[in-house]
Amino acid sequence: MNAPLSAPLYDIPLKSLDGRALTLAEFKGQVLLIVNVASKCGLTPQYSALETLFENYRDRGLQVLGFPCNDFAGQEPGSADEIQSFCTTNFSVQFPMFEKTNINSEPRHPLYAQLIAAQPNAITPSNSDFREKLAEYKMLPKHADDVMWNFEKFLVGKDGQVLNRFAPDMLPDDPILLAAIEAALR
Repeated sequence: MNAPLSAPLYDIPLKSLDGRALTLAEFKGQVLLIVNVASKCGLTPQYSALETLFENYRDRGLQVLGFPCNDFAGQEPGSADEIQSFCTTNFSVQFPMFEKTNINSEPRHPLYAQLIAAQPNAITPSNSDFREKLAEYKMLPKHADDVMWNFEKFLVGKDGQVLNRFAPDMLPDDPILLAAIEAALR
């Protein structure tokens, strides 16, 4: 189910990690990969692949947008300066990063409320047992359409349509994700 992002989505107030006020309007007409990120997660090494993805596709119109979130087992406890330093020092992150965001906790950020409403189900890698692992540790989200964990990805087309949602364990270089990005960039 693809649902168009309403014009107000591009007007939702956001702040960059360095505190600058902005909206997604500055990225209109580009393909967006919106990812909730964390510094102390088993999936944190995805930062490296996300940066590679950004470097390889930004000239073709892809923006990777990182939204730090502490909703998942407190795995992003740092301040904005600590997050920036961690990302730069450990992964040479150049893609845009935003202030820490509530994704499943209340009040849910309006950006994530709209993304989740537009695409309530994530594509998972074949043979994924990630959901089962979360269930084993009693860490599944409360609602079926909630973001499952850190590093869940939403792909938004140039026209503002939410094209896909990918589970946290769908790696940034997975052929399924790369094919979706390639299709969106055409």
